[in-house]
Amino acid sequence: MSNHLRRLTLVCTFLAALAASGCASRPETGFLAAVSDAAPGATEHSILVATTRKRDERPGTLFSGERAKPLDFAMVRLSVPATHKQGEIEWASSAPGNSQTDFVVRQAGYLDGEKAFLASLNAQLALRPRGSRKVLLFIHGYNTMFAESLYRFGQVVHDAKAPAVPVLFTWASRGALTQYVYDTNSATAARDDLERTIRLIFDSKAEQVNILAHSMGNWVTVEALRQIKISGKAPPIGKLGRIVLAAPDIDVDVFKSQMRRFGKPKKPFFIVVSKDDKALAASRFIAGGQERLGADGDTTELAELGAVVIDMTDVKATDSTNHGKFAQLAEIAPQLQRVLEHGVHKPHSPGSATHDAVSGSLEAIVAAPLAILGLPLKIITR
Repeated sequence: MSNHLRRLTLVCTFLAALAASGCASRPETGFLAAVSDAAPGATEHSILVATTRKRDERPGTLFSGERAKPLDFAMVRLSVPATHKQGEIEWASSAPGNSQTDFVVRQAGYLDGEKAFLASLNAQLALRPRGSRKVLLFIHGYNTMFAESLYRFGQVVHDAKAPAVPVLFTWASRGALTQYVYDTNSATAARDDLERTIRLIFDSKAEQVNILAHSMGNWVTVEALRQIKISGKAPPIGKLGRIVLAAPDIDVDVFKSQMRRFGKPKKPFFIVVSKDDKALAASRFIAGGQERLGADGDTTELAELGAVVIDMTDVKATDSTNHGKFAQLAEIAPQLQRVLEHGVHKPHSPGSATHDAVSGSLEAIVAAPLAILGLPLKIITR
């Protein structure tokens, strides 16, 4: 066995043990079959989908982990139960689930190409008043089945009480720990399609476009944004909202070179890191010891390049790998947004900043631990 295969086997064994401790089963097939019963108190969210995945003929599945061309589209209406706990996904123990206790799908269907996608997006935007016509685009990470990406995004949208129209870009991950190389190549192959999706969204009637990427999804996201930058045909910068890179599985040196190519952005990238991220530690091992951006301890240089770093190392994770902490930010999203909008500055004294943050004031934000609604965060900016 080669050193590379031996390294990959060791990492996959390690991650499999972690996954087994945190999740008994995964929603592979049938979990997107529509549930007809509407549960009392449940909240429904309509999510638009753009994907490079192949359609799956198995009932209640929609898309597989195999690659397909051209870019495909769908719309899914999912339901979050009234008993939902912040930061969690109430997975069904068996397909298609119970709308009173589980995340379930109420309606799902494919869309016929770009025109249908754009029409559906504009129809959703038209339901919102002027000034609130925003889009939140989410790009998931490695080892993620389609249903998992959909439900995770639904949890984030629900917990954040996000008024934006949610759009999921899902690339062809096979949802298997042993498929790291396949997933990496799938993410890379999806760059052009993500660029196309971003341009479609900017061509819509959206007033603001925000982007959230997780894990390996950051690789395809930053690559797509880089392509847009060097094309010389950038969409209107006035529509661009926040770009949040959560637990990015990107080589730190590669990202720094990408940022230098971008130049100091007019609007900063927000990078969510955690030094205890076990999944990124495994990725670093596969990569021959090269540090991953989402677990990087040297945040100063990132700040100098124009990023705002949100360090969640001190936040207790709800998953065994510490890789999904970004989902816990959803609960405090409105408060965190208000903090960031006030600007980042040093307080007169560290003690007063901590007191203000804990007591609910959102004026102070510094490169020191702060508690915003109970989450201890460290925020670093230049």
